[in-house]
Amino acid sequence: MMQNVHLAPETDEDDLYSGYNDYNPIYDIEELENDAAFQQAVRTSHGRRPPITAKISSTAVTRPIATGYGSKTSLASSIGRPMTGAIQDGVTRPMTAVRAAGFTKAALRGSAFDPLSQSRGPASPLEAKKKDSPEEKIKQLEKEVNELVEESCIANSCGDLKLALEKAKDAGRKERVLVRQREQVTTPENINLDLTYSVLFNLASQYSVNEMYAEALNTYQVIVKNKMFSNAGILKMNMGNIYLKQRNYSKAIKFYRMALDQVPSVNKQMRIKIMQNIGVTFIQAGQYSDAINSYEHIMSMAPNLKAGYNLTICYFAVGDREKMKKAFQKLITVPLEIDEDKYISPSDDPHTNLVTEAIKNDHLRQMERERCVEVVKASQYVELANDLEINKAVTYLRQKDYNQAVEILKVLEKKDSRVKSAAATNLSALYYMGKDFAQASSYADIAVNSDRYNPAALTNKGNTVFANGDYEKAAEFYKEALRNDSSCTEALYNIGLTYEKLNRLDEALDCFLKLHAILRNSAEVLYQIANIYELMENPSQAIEWLMQVVSVIPTDPQVLSKLGELYDREGDKSQAFQYYYESYRYFPCNIEVIEWLGAYYIDTQFWEKAIQYFERASLIQPTQVKWQLMVASCFRRSGNYQKALDTYKDTHRKFPENVECLRFLVRLCTDLGLKDAQEYARKLKRLEKMKEIREQRIKSGRDGSGGSRGKREGSASGDSGQNYSASSKGERLSARLRALPGTNEPYESSSNKEIDASYVDPLGPQIERPKTAAKKRIDEDDFADEELGDDLLPE
Repeated sequence: MMQNVHLAPETDEDDLYSGYNDYNPIYDIEELENDAAFQQAVRTSHGRRPPITAKISSTAVTRPIATGYGSKTSLASSIGRPMTGAIQDGVTRPMTAVRAAGFTKAALRGSAFDPLSQSRGPASPLEAKKKDSPEEKIKQLEKEVNELVEESCIANSCGDLKLALEKAKDAGRKERVLVRQREQVTTPENINLDLTYSVLFNLASQYSVNEMYAEALNTYQVIVKNKMFSNAGILKMNMGNIYLKQRNYSKAIKFYRMALDQVPSVNKQMRIKIMQNIGVTFIQAGQYSDAINSYEHIMSMAPNLKAGYNLTICYFAVGDREKMKKAFQKLITVPLEIDEDKYISPSDDPHTNLVTEAIKNDHLRQMERERCVEVVKASQYVELANDLEINKAVTYLRQKDYNQAVEILKVLEKKDSRVKSAAATNLSALYYMGKDFAQASSYADIAVNSDRYNPAALTNKGNTVFANGDYEKAAEFYKEALRNDSSCTEALYNIGLTYEKLNRLDEALDCFLKLHAILRNSAEVLYQIANIYELMENPSQAIEWLMQVVSVIPTDPQVLSKLGELYDREGDKSQAFQYYYESYRYFPCNIEVIEWLGAYYIDTQFWEKAIQYFERASLIQPTQVKWQLMVASCFRRSGNYQKALDTYKDTHRKFPENVECLRFLVRLCTDLGLKDAQEYARKLKRLEKMKEIREQRIKSGRDGSGGSRGKREGSASGDSGQNYSASSKGERLSARLRALPGTNEPYESSSNKEIDASYVDPLGPQIERPKTAAKKRIDEDDFADEELGDDLLPE
């Protein structure tokens, strides 16, 4: 093997290839047979491999490989097989690393090129699972148990309770067989507890609905006593329900409390439901005091309608009226949990409004209408369909779509008498608010003729008669409404207003006192009582009732100014000032209040403070010259002559034809020694001359009654001179500025002494002033029809 190797001379120490012939003895193949480690490796690993010899004959063809020295040699591999490229028995083995993948010489002899061995055909099918294996039997049995449980639940929902019970029993039997088979195959830890729980729970439920209470209790006990079931203790509530049906109240309460102990405190809703069951059990057992404790705890934690109602009933049973009233007040404050109309925009957000407008009449909304109103119309609940239509009309009213509301109500007006009366009542109210009293009266007549015992229809008819000034006839309609329904507070309120119009003050006072006994905190009723006492010339009583109004709504400026007016009449200036000032603080745009406060500071000689109010009055009424003259007068009285002169000059520029302003300018410039006095005097003389010429033309154009009219002109001239004289003496206020509150017209004279809308919401805007009595009654009652329920006008 080494015959062709030429060794370098040993004497050449600088030979670059020195040591090239040296090799590691590990690579010595001659001693492999004696190597125990190598022979052991061959016997344990490589010796077990299948033969690598390829079946294709071409792979056995070998060829010699040349070494770097030009000779063809072969080396034996370390595992006994010829090495690649080695020569064995005269045949050279081919080098596989040089051959292309999938290429053999056999392809040249006619065989097809098939690198992926696709010509071998499809793979053999997978071996089918054995159906008789224990695992497959268990899975199939689980599936059957689940199907039986589902069939039992479906039969229960369809009302076939016996079939549901049979299916539940079958599921229970098969589930027990399943458990036994699973115990034989696997360990007990692998048992499907969820399936066992669902089977037992369904079986107990079916026993309960079939009134097999003993079997149901036994099944529940199996679940509860099994410690492997988590949160099974809550089922004690179901056991308590069964004991309640059996009228075993003590055990029912016991199991309810045990269930309550099992529920964590974070699950408030479940705890509240269990406590409600405890309260119901106490009520059925006649233990009202214990039931009250349960319901009071519920109302303090999570108020709801059922708990509030039952608490009211319990207080009624024990005879505690005061607590019953308080419980009822809590009950009416509980929200109804009714979803508001989603097609009404809740805010001013433009994006929300666009979305609401887009879904208002889309396909889903149309489908809702078809499946709701139309389906109900075709059913036996036709009256409910009519109520839905009424509610639909009221919804349009809330959206201020009056045309749509009128169209729906006109269609309903053609229905039977009850629906016709309700629709006509609402139509009458709509036309009344639109000031179309003829149409309002017509529909009120239709409503009354359709249902003579409808108090709302009679009240509406009385309103239309009231608007026409026939107060006696209006009182008759209101009385008839009260005879049909003594609790119709709207009719009682309106009849009090009618008596007030007829000057039957004692009868009006009786009506409002009766109404006050019903509506204790109604600011409107309290104000009407105070108003009647004022008309009866009893200011002390009027003040007392107005103080009650202030206790209900302390921020209403009109009530506060009315109190100031009454105290001013009584001569109590300090109290009058207090209430006028409070009224001004809440509503600083009432010119009468501003005028009174300015006059008050003038009387007390606080000129600087009076200036503030007169300046505000001049901003409110910029075309009234008197406010600027009063400001200038206050400056002059306070000694600020320069400021007074500037104010008079500014007033003269705005009102150049005002004679009084020129007179003050002439006087003030003369006193100050200014040259402008002569110019203002010429202007004053020219204006007075023009005024005389104008008056002469008026006299000459009159008819033969000039004598009497001349006397009136002379009187007017005398008044003018008197005003000038008064101004020259100090510019005193004529009759406290000639317009103080309470001296020329009563409070809210244009409103028939009606309370204003701000009493309803004292925190809201209060600029809008009082409405007529009939309008007030419409707002509170006329949309409601008692026979159709309160849903006609949801708030």
